[in-house]
Amino acid sequence: MSERPIALVTGASRGVGAAVARALAPTHRLILGGRDEKALAEVAADLPGARVWPVELTGLRAADLPDVERLDVLVHSAGVAELSRIADTPASVWRDTYEINVVAVAELTRLLLPALRAAEGHVVCVNSGAGQRANPGWASYAASKFALRAFADALRQEEPALRVTSLYPGRVATDMQRSVREQEGGAFEPAKYLAAETVAGAVLGAVTAGADAHLTDLTLRPRSGPVT
Repeated sequence: MSERPIALVTGASRGVGAAVARALAPTHRLILGGRDEKALAEVAADLPGARVWPVELTGLRAADLPDVERLDVLVHSAGVAELSRIADTPASVWRDTYEINVVAVAELTRLLLPALRAAEGHVVCVNSGAGQRANPGWASYAASKFALRAFADALRQEEPALRVTSLYPGRVATDMQRSVREQEGGAFEPAKYLAAETVAGAVLGAVTAGADAHLTDLTLRPRSGPVT
């Protein structure tokens, strides 16, 4: 019996990333990437065989990569959101937002391309509704997600042997969304949002689609509640 495929998930210590790891665990060997080693270990404890990869993605070097010759799935789930109106957003916020939401994604993908090519693998970019429309107060975050969309579209054309999926969820009931609602001055209402497990199910569906299928773009919205 051949070994199970390998999946690397960033932002795997909590929220959507952790949910994606749990969804992929029955069918994939997992590498869990993120900053918080303790939180990663807690997620890995429930996923037999999962490897923890503590990493600062904004300072990534080739020497930091996990030792894999083939990589079947790469899920980019790490991200940050700092909201403010353009008039109140300093350059440092734009730089920090792009660094983690775009530059780190591009660099990790670039460094792992040999392993992805060897497996004819699948790259999943967990984008956002903000990657499809920009609202007041969301300029820096939305711009980074529009850039992430452009990255995925270009990667898909440049690397035809790979499958590349952009996933655009609306609001998700995670700690990140709690922070967003605090920045917006509103209540955190998880019943109105998507569950992290629902988003993870969409990732699993894209990854396990038949070999003849390539799910390029997928939009998820809560059945009730705000669009973004």
